[in-house]
Amino acid sequence: MSSSSMRGFSILTPDEAAQFISHGDLVGFSGFSAAATPKAVPAAIARKADEEHKKGNEFKIKVLTGANGGPTLDEVLAESDALGWRCPYQSAKLTRERINQLKIEYVDVPLSQVAQSTSYGSFGEVDCAVVEASELTADGRLYLTTSIGVVPTLLQKAKKVIVEINECQEPRLRELTDVYLIPEPPLREPLNIRAPLDRIGSDHARVDPAKIVGIVKTSQFDKTTPFTPTDSVSEAIAGHVVEFLLSERRKGSLPAQMPPIQAGVGNVGNAVLAGFDLHPQFPTFSMYTEVIQDSLLDLLTKEKVKGVSAASLATSTEKQRMVFNRMDFFAKRIVLRPSEVSNSPEVIRRLGVISLNTAIDFDIYGNVNSTHFNGATVMNGIGGSGDYASNSRIAIFMTPSIRKDGKISCVVPMCTHVDQNEHAVDVLVTEQGVADLRGLDPRQRAMCIIQNCAHPSYRDYLREYVRNSRKAHIPHDLRRAFELYLNFEDYGSMLPGVEEVTNKAEAKAAIK
Repeated sequence: MSSSSMRGFSILTPDEAAQFISHGDLVGFSGFSAAATPKAVPAAIARKADEEHKKGNEFKIKVLTGANGGPTLDEVLAESDALGWRCPYQSAKLTRERINQLKIEYVDVPLSQVAQSTSYGSFGEVDCAVVEASELTADGRLYLTTSIGVVPTLLQKAKKVIVEINECQEPRLRELTDVYLIPEPPLREPLNIRAPLDRIGSDHARVDPAKIVGIVKTSQFDKTTPFTPTDSVSEAIAGHVVEFLLSERRKGSLPAQMPPIQAGVGNVGNAVLAGFDLHPQFPTFSMYTEVIQDSLLDLLTKEKVKGVSAASLATSTEKQRMVFNRMDFFAKRIVLRPSEVSNSPEVIRRLGVISLNTAIDFDIYGNVNSTHFNGATVMNGIGGSGDYASNSRIAIFMTPSIRKDGKISCVVPMCTHVDQNEHAVDVLVTEQGVADLRGLDPRQRAMCIIQNCAHPSYRDYLREYVRNSRKAHIPHDLRRAFELYLNFEDYGSMLPGVEEVTNKAEAKAAIK
């Protein structure tokens, strides 16, 4: 290995660093929504895996992150068959495929629990941590870059630490950083956060210098996945959300100063943020959320959003450069925290956050599926939606009413997988409208959801299902509860022959 050093630490090539990683190791990586994911070492681990596989040796590692790692981590390791176990949230296409092919073990955990579970040893000992930083001092101060995630915990628990010093990252990112390591019970005290921009920690993470096996130098921007342009469906959903919140404000159910808002990542969430900007009557607001996307930076720049607390600055390179060039402006308006603080149930409830998250589908009684298709095939993971939904002032879930030109209804009699049950869900929104479920019993919920959220081509079927179900607190017919899913598997459509039905007469005929 190279004998050169930086402030007493060995400077390693990526391939030299990869030699510290062994088959079966649990490796913690920095990164949250692909922001601050290591750029060089994962690729070197993948090369090592290829070499070992050619020799006939097994080589797979367990990967733990704050959230999804993006193409420089998940995708590159999956391509080399070096990924054997993954936790928590992931979004890389190949990783998802390998999970569903049972080639990767996947543990889905709400993001607020990852650091705590790591501290408790629930995942086993952390053999090595690979983290991105802009600077490392001789006494172990680590200045992080575009996300915090679970890095502070990884640095405490890992046996070995490899640091990627990313020389293209802006050193002034430390001005956004608020690192606070929550003590283990029973030593915890309340998190003293009463407003999104309150700070309770320091501008750096800490690591025992003796753990550091070396430094790898890189110079690459984050590789985030761009969102597709908004379409008429997502714009309609956004319009309904905006109007619902304004109506709550007019009624006095929300204060004149809008409570902090959380928005999950994705195209629908992006469209909702744009909708806040486009509506002239929507007031300025703050955000207590997980991820800062391009659209959120636009709102900050226009001062529609007053400030943002998050765990990750996951933006395009263009927007990242804009932040670097305007640090005097953004340093006063952005706080980046560890995910156990950004997703803390205690803080979410104290601030009265309004949460906006997307669903794959939901059922007529208000149960939401955010993670699996047909109860079996995983998409990405629960992420932080469970943290926010269970503790928000108003928990809102959004999805189109149909997919695949009407062959799939996103409103069903019973979800085949439930991530947020009806106890945590307040409002459901599709492009058809808004179902406010607060104060309604199950039968009232069903009628409200069918009328306001279901696509017209499925409403008669869903009403008939409720009408003919067992007369009980929650009307269900267990012989038909998953009929729509089974129809799709057998015929390629939930209502065979009904793909683009738009009026009730056609729908009724198709059902018969």
